[in-house]
Amino acid sequence: MDGRSLNAVVCIGCLLLHCPSPTAGTGPDRFVPSLRWEKLPPLPDREGFAGAFAGVSGGALIVAGGANITGDKWADPLQKKWYDTVYVLESPEAHWRTGFKLPYPLGYGVSVTTSDGVICCGGSDSNRHHAEVFQLTWHRGQLRIVALPPLPRPCALGSGARIGHAVYLAGGVESPAATVALRTFWKLDLAAPNPRWTILDPWPGPERMLAVGGEYQRSFYLFSGARLRAGEAGQPVRERLRDAYCYTPGQGWTRLNDLPRPAVGAPSPAPAVGQSLVVLSGDDGTSVDFKPLIQHPGFARDILAFDVRQNTWAQAGQVPFSRVTAPLIEWRGRIVVPSGEVRPRDRSPDVWSAVPKRN
Repeated sequence: MDGRSLNAVVCIGCLLLHCPSPTAGTGPDRFVPSLRWEKLPPLPDREGFAGAFAGVSGGALIVAGGANITGDKWADPLQKKWYDTVYVLESPEAHWRTGFKLPYPLGYGVSVTTSDGVICCGGSDSNRHHAEVFQLTWHRGQLRIVALPPLPRPCALGSGARIGHAVYLAGGVESPAATVALRTFWKLDLAAPNPRWTILDPWPGPERMLAVGGEYQRSFYLFSGARLRAGEAGQPVRERLRDAYCYTPGQGWTRLNDLPRPAVGAPSPAPAVGQSLVVLSGDDGTSVDFKPLIQHPGFARDILAFDVRQNTWAQAGQVPFSRVTAPLIEWRGRIVVPSGEVRPRDRSPDVWSAVPKRN
């Protein structure tokens, strides 16, 4: 087979997989409607949370758990606290309902909305990382928590998304002191007679944590993140990544064009806007050594749009906030980013919401 025939087969195969060809062009993305941002009622907490779980059940928006820094957030050593609080917003015009609890304080896991509730996977507390998985369901003013099969190993700071009845979870870290991130890819088929996590082949790239997951036309996308190594004193040191991958069930992985910049810890999963998946904010590494922290300018504010059909990245406007370690939810036709970290050590209770602008 000559080179031209081989390239044709590769491109046709990529279309069949729903994943774009790795040799697609790099022209500007013209298929991303601009977004109109506004604030929903803020969480009823003065500080807000990083690493909260969030999703939709019974038509309501649920935000649960997470962590923040108590006392003087700029002092060393800092005091970090994990929470078991659950907040429920039944409509954009309503007030947050309170008084609900997780089984224990927990944050920095992966949360995915399904037709049956919000699946919360893994996470961490002040002592360890967890493998437990449970589902949050909101019905007639009551919060129900149901245990699901645990992860194959403890995991926090991973990324995930739902495809059909299945939840996919990629990467993360196994313990608070880990100096190597996970290169793991797991699937939980909720429609199976006896659901359990299946270990799948990972992406053809380095291990990572704090990546952005996403779903588009029944394929899973994995963007950016950070790999770890041991520093001179044995502490974990991050290497920010720009690579990207697409996984189609039954077909495997495809390497995509790199992001224009790292987007470590950007709100996840990435939402589909037009024919693109969009990455909002995230840590691009440009201010990693900024001092003093109290004057840190915050994280990137540009929107990166990935045109799924063309395998191209483009800058598609700005967001009015700086965020990492925040969940992203699609709720009532809106993109919602609740709370999260606005700069190192600093959270916000603000809840941002966007809808595509009409031409």
